[in-house]
Amino acid sequence: MNTKTTTFKKQLKKYLAIKGLDIIVYLMDGKSIELNKNRMLVKDDIVLLDKNNREVRIPITLIKSVDLYAA
Repeated sequence: MNTKTTTFKKQLKKYLAIKGLDIIVYLMDGKSIELNKNRMLVKDDIVLLDKNNREVRIPITLIKSVDLYAA
């Protein structure tokens, strides 16, 4: 993993831990995903549960950008 990816991963881990922060992830394919409050970073994936209580994994390598909003 290169330095840029490592730095992004460390910063993302800090933001994911803040439960009062709304996070929207924009992927390389143009999709956007709003992360719910039940989210965590596992290895190189953001892991969250969807509405049907199914696990969703988003590889950080597919993330183009992230927007953060204080709730």
